[in-house]
Amino acid sequence: MEFNREQVKGSDKTLLVIDSVVYDVTSFAEFHPGGQQILLDLKGKDATEQFYGLHRQEVLEKYKKLRVGTIKGEQPKILKNEGISKVPYAEPSFWQGFHSAYYNGSHKQFRVKIRQWLHDTLDEEGHQFEEAGEPCSKENQMKLGSAGVLAMLIGPGPHLKPFNLVGGVKPEQFDYFHEMILHEELCNLGYYSYKDSFEAGLVIGLPPVLHFATKDIKDNVVPLILAGKKRICLAITEPGAGSDVANVQTNAVLSPDGKHYIVNGVKKWITGGYDADYFTTAVKTPNGFSVLLIERTEGVDTKRIKTVYAPSAGTSLVVFENVKVPVGNLIGKEGQGFQIIMHNFNHERWYICSMAISAARLITQESFKWANQRKVFGKKLLEQAVIRFKLANMISQIEGLQNWIENLTHQMNTMPPKEQALKLGGPTALLKYRCTRAVWDIVDDACQIFGGRAITKTGMGRLVEQLYRIKKGLSIPGGSEEIMADLAIRQAMVFMFTSEAVSKRKTLRRLNQIVSWIVNDVLQRSKWCDILSIHDSCQECRRVTRQQQDTLLVLLDWKVVCPSSEIPKHNLWHLSSDLFVSVLECIKVCVVACLIELHV
Repeated sequence: MEFNREQVKGSDKTLLVIDSVVYDVTSFAEFHPGGQQILLDLKGKDATEQFYGLHRQEVLEKYKKLRVGTIKGEQPKILKNEGISKVPYAEPSFWQGFHSAYYNGSHKQFRVKIRQWLHDTLDEEGHQFEEAGEPCSKENQMKLGSAGVLAMLIGPGPHLKPFNLVGGVKPEQFDYFHEMILHEELCNLGYYSYKDSFEAGLVIGLPPVLHFATKDIKDNVVPLILAGKKRICLAITEPGAGSDVANVQTNAVLSPDGKHYIVNGVKKWITGGYDADYFTTAVKTPNGFSVLLIERTEGVDTKRIKTVYAPSAGTSLVVFENVKVPVGNLIGKEGQGFQIIMHNFNHERWYICSMAISAARLITQESFKWANQRKVFGKKLLEQAVIRFKLANMISQIEGLQNWIENLTHQMNTMPPKEQALKLGGPTALLKYRCTRAVWDIVDDACQIFGGRAITKTGMGRLVEQLYRIKKGLSIPGGSEEIMADLAIRQAMVFMFTSEAVSKRKTLRRLNQIVSWIVNDVLQRSKWCDILSIHDSCQECRRVTRQQQDTLLVLLDWKVVCPSSEIPKHNLWHLSSDLFVSVLECIKVCVVACLIELHV
């Protein structure tokens, strides 16, 4: 029905206009959380500015039954959260008209379709369950499974083949950019702990099973998890073992018949543990640190831990008391636990980075929109230079991080797995450190822009308050900031000397061969003093520093005393590769000269 403004103003009912849409709040006024008087004062008026000063767009969707018409000849002016956002920097640049070396049409289509599907499927339940602290329902979990969303959360691979993936992408086309987009869109829902109830445990708990478990375990367990019928989590952290994984105390000993491990121990802060059916568990076995897949059974008890971060995610204390686990549930081999756990760490940290960047971008978008509609001292916040500066600070950090993660994602798509393991650990750790530090800065600026609304769990500042409250939930899981920063620099130091070290290792092998030849062959036919005499007068040797000559002589003496042993690395490790080569050349020249001189 169409109204003109005079009709709205003269109506006996309590009508008001919000962004050209007419609402009848006559029967609703007495139930209004802020009291009915504020609505009665706005009767017959345009309440757009007052509404958006207090409420989010989603409130209008919640009360859409109150709509009774529109104003004739007028169109809505407020941007709705539909499709790709037109707010500056609200999307990665490729979705706002810029060219990209990484994305293609498949990625563009996938973001649009998966965004719509996720909102249609999860919005209603997500909002309610986030507030109630409840995990994703079994019904929605299975919808996520049948659409291939759960399978897509752990990246490209053969596990995608059974699914008709939502978003229009074929399993063989799916790459790490598609996966990153999916993580970003789940964050854009704004229900962080709700989405972690089906995402976090699977992303970190299933890959060890998928990559290292026996075929029987894979065939029986993986399909149930990916279909949404069962849930899994990763159980490593203990009350006395966090980042120091090697300090895990949970014990697994073989039963007398050798058919089971008997597991005893306690795990703490386990995301998704409260509702999990399977626990990918770090344990101590007779042959060292290992990983077992433990099914929820007798002796397994979980207790919910209340955290600031994720009430819906089922963070829990997990107690194992004499739990019988079939030996076939060993993931990999005994003693390989550290390698198995480390295998997925880069992916886990990359996934956390994608969440952090997306969450920061979301509240930056919210800040931009709020600054454009909120009026203070007679003009919009956006017209204040200090607010524009804060937005510039937020946006510049996000865009830098976005380019960084896109570069890393490209490496994940193109590098062989072994090369990734060698090269990407440090950069990924450093990106995680930078992401979580940036979130602190960005959410702080957002709080200043929103004012008191930023510390209120409902209303316009809801998303800002939520990220402000949970920001430590990004910086601690997957490795704390301090450990990430240290790991990145230590790996950089390794790479700084890797080519040098490789060269040294090769040269050391050659040096051992030549010295062995001198000791075992040449010295059998000549005198050591003759070689030293030629060495002292050798023109080539004069190009070598005294330190190198001394090193050479010490090594030769050492080899004569211990002919069956190789020269220890530490004797030469302080020298550069160039010095190594000089030593080799010196030794060759001296030996050859000795042989010629002595006619050997």
